[in-house]
Amino acid sequence: MELQALIFDVDGTLAETEDAHRRAFNQVFREYGFDWTWGRDLYRDLLKVTGGRARIRHYLQGINAPQGDGDTTDALIREMHQRKNAVYAELLAAGQVPLRPGIETLFRQARTEGLRLAIATTTSPENITALLRNTLGEDSLNWFEAIGTGASVKNLKPAPDVYLWVLEQLNLAPEACLAFEDSENGLRSSRATGIKTVVSPCLYTLGQNFSGAVKVVESLEGVNIAQLRRWHRG
Repeated sequence: MELQALIFDVDGTLAETEDAHRRAFNQVFREYGFDWTWGRDLYRDLLKVTGGRARIRHYLQGINAPQGDGDTTDALIREMHQRKNAVYAELLAAGQVPLRPGIETLFRQARTEGLRLAIATTTSPENITALLRNTLGEDSLNWFEAIGTGASVKNLKPAPDVYLWVLEQLNLAPEACLAFEDSENGLRSSRATGIKTVVSPCLYTLGQNFSGAVKVVESLEGVNIAQLRRWHRG
């Protein structure tokens, strides 16, 4: 089937956002009076847990969590995660999180050649909006026909839910699409739907198992639509 749409993950795929998220988490922990510090090695392990709130909850299981009942802890996690997203948006606005090489060029080529664009991620709608506005401009939000986020589905990656949601919005078969991921969990999610997937590992996912990807590249710099069509055809 002919390639009709490109579906992109966000964190680690569009930009090296994960370290900015880590810095934002650490700032929020300090603001709330906790002496928690997520270094890069620890954060690499924490990224195996999908979703920021779930990541905090997983971390709390291994330390002396704040005192209080379960409802209090859940409320605190939601509050800290919301604040973390605000801090992350501040980093984006300050120009500290650029797109990875080749991403903007590939978006523009796809639009010129009539390929549809979509996003399938576990991050929040606010984070996506902040990234696109601060790297590509306000109008870039209209480039994507479907933006599936962690708020769109019940089960996060590696479950296939967000890709299934995006396919439904696009009204396309998996065989008509090509996905872009940076992690093993993301690849498992896209492949579970039958979507062929290109992987470009980020700082935190180097060395993961990318079996099943149609192509693994260091970055998308220099990659063009003709190459994508060949990889899609297999």
